[in-house]
Amino acid sequence: MCARETSRRRPRIKSGAAPGLWALLERMPRDQWPTLLRGDAGFGNEPIMREAEQRGLAYLFKLRLTANVKRMLARLPAQEAWSDAGQGWQAKESEVRLVGWSRQRRVIVLRRRVKGALAASARDERGQQQLSFADIGPGADIFEYSVLATTLVEDLASFGQLYRDRGDDENIFDELKNQWGWGGFTTHDLARCRLAARLVALFYDWWNIFVRLAEPDWHREAITSRPLLLHAIASRVKHARHTKITIASSHAKAIPAARALRAVALFLRGLVENAEQLTSLQRWRAILARAFQVFLKGRPLRLPPRLAPA
Repeated sequence: MCARETSRRRPRIKSGAAPGLWALLERMPRDQWPTLLRGDAGFGNEPIMREAEQRGLAYLFKLRLTANVKRMLARLPAQEAWSDAGQGWQAKESEVRLVGWSRQRRVIVLRRRVKGALAASARDERGQQQLSFADIGPGADIFEYSVLATTLVEDLASFGQLYRDRGDDENIFDELKNQWGWGGFTTHDLARCRLAARLVALFYDWWNIFVRLAEPDWHREAITSRPLLLHAIASRVKHARHTKITIASSHAKAIPAARALRAVALFLRGLVENAEQLTSLQRWRAILARAFQVFLKGRPLRLPPRLAPA
């Protein structure tokens, strides 16, 4: 059996981040709190978990594969009571108390069989590091492990997907930086930096609301949604005092995109026709409720407390 960490080590969160998180939650009504607090190894430490436990907030945090965690892994039965966790992962429940922890805590151990070749590092007689690969035969039991600390009461098989979903959430920040240029401006003027960052975030929100109107079931990153919905060739023809504009897309999915855009146009046209009866806030509620219908599941969109009628 071989244990190896499944992601690069990351530093613990800065000490100033945790008070801001708890202050944000305290400002929110309890019925608007998240049902689960997820985080990587930077959050899997005693102060964060203790605060979440005191507030009755369920958490799911990844742990680093420290010496005590590896000893806990070595004590687990190799063949007994492992549950299927999806995508080739298996799950088992255990307990561990790490250095600095006030008590034992429940952990979910995820493992996946390593296939093919495994990279290994060694040093030669001169002390220089060398990289080599070891072939893994069909009968070899070599696993990669991931350990999650949690207080969530849920089916054991669901924890793997719950943590993988956290990675999907982090992709939003990658999209903002690499597809919208959130990290592509630098200046010594803090005010200009803040203005540029807020503008990028605002454009990102507007575009994704529009794309959700066209395709509410999926999040489409800008690298694919902009060529699909923005890139087209337009021609203008004038005849008998009339101007006709024809827009043609060369995208392979132009036909379903046209149908989706036509549905968005009909929806927005209906809002315009009823504009006299609707306030600006009511129109925004209708737009957002349609864009995020996959999350609302038929529930009405609740207003923030500061905008709710008295």
